[in-house]
Amino acid sequence: MTEPKLLDNSIEQRFHEMATEWKAFLGVSSSLSEMFVQPSYQEIIALGEPAVPLVLAELEREPDWWFAALKAMTGSDPVAPEQRGKLVEMTRAWLDWGRARGYRW
Repeated sequence: MTEPKLLDNSIEQRFHEMATEWKAFLGVSSSLSEMFVQPSYQEIIALGEPAVPLVLAELEREPDWWFAALKAMTGSDPVAPEQRGKLVEMTRAWLDWGRARGYRW
């Protein structure tokens, strides 16, 4: 019965490690396309749906360009065309989307 908890802890730990690496990379690159192909960002995407609440929590704590990862992980894109490129509005759209689908973070 403790196995799912261990899996959750493992995913959470890996997410935080990769998020720290990605944020360190952000300090040396301002290109969005480079940010999205960076290996730690891709590893976060590979964690899949179980990591979505972790990404949403990080997005709420400190808005950043998590949107491509969320789109890849969920197959959704709640950002309206007029919101694109606007960090605060895109963040709000994704957080609202997550709450509407019952994600808890």
